[in-house]
Amino acid sequence: MNHSLFSNANASVKKIELPLSVKVIMIDLDGTLLDTAEDLALAANLMLKDLGMPEQSTSTIRSYIGKGIHKLVKRTLTGQLDGEPDAALFAKALPIYEKHYADHLSVNTRPYPGVVEGIKAMQQAGFKLACITNKAAAFTLPLLHATGLYDQFEIVLSGDSLPKKKPDPMPLTHICKHFDAQPHEALLIGDSLNDAIAARAAGCHVFCVPYGYNEGRNVYELDCDAIVESLLDASKLIQRLS
Repeated sequence: MNHSLFSNANASVKKIELPLSVKVIMIDLDGTLLDTAEDLALAANLMLKDLGMPEQSTSTIRSYIGKGIHKLVKRTLTGQLDGEPDAALFAKALPIYEKHYADHLSVNTRPYPGVVEGIKAMQQAGFKLACITNKAAAFTLPLLHATGLYDQFEIVLSGDSLPKKKPDPMPLTHICKHFDAQPHEALLIGDSLNDAIAARAAGCHVFCVPYGYNEGRNVYELDCDAIVESLLDASKLIQRLS
């Protein structure tokens, strides 16, 4: 199997050959590994209820996901992707949201189809696996344990593990150093603009899944090396770099 593929969004990016030869696979959490939208929306609506504000639909709140909980809370309060709520309201709302989310982390959250099978295929092929997310460790680690995914990764980087998070390249370069790999020997699989920007900045390859959150935008507009329907499909487009 030796396909040629251009980046979806930028034909000036050099053509890559598939299967892609890499050593390290980094996988995003929300919208890539786990479908967390319903529980994120549940917590948001419980927060709004406590604040005496009208609830919003899951589909609306889903479009707010993608830049961490602080941004999600601000968007929920303002109804805008770049809205800035009253500082006092935000200060009151954030801990309310965090408590509700901690209490409802895995009510409806499940791995997406093909995730468990894809991870198994990657492990059997000898890839080093990392989970990389902007979600705080206080939520990330319990979620990975609750869904049975924690032990599948050799390293987990949460949003507060390092001084900077995606779209900054720092988490990606940190993982490359951890595995003694060069950036071009690593692949990030994600679902959003954050993932694509971080990977390009770090010099890593990036695949995107179409089922994630990308803040309501079309994933086919992202500058990535391939759109993959599932992690299992991704596993068929890569080979272990010897």
